[in-house]
Amino acid sequence: GVKETHQMTIFRIIAAILHLGNLEIQGERDGEACSVSSEDEHLSSFCSLLGVEQSQMQHWLCHRK
Repeated sequence: GVKETHQMTIFRIIAAILHLGNLEIQGERDGEACSVSSEDEHLSSFCSLLGVEQSQMQHWLCHRK
């Protein structure tokens, strides 16, 4: 009973969440900081599925504020 357009949006969000779970985050400075490689294929897939800028997502995944 769900429209096809809504189904595709739901599938896109679920796929993005699954890619986010595969993202490799490297800890730095004894766990006080972290980084995400800009070449990580899961980051690029996540960003393209949700339509967000990769550099911004890379920054905000590693900063609290």
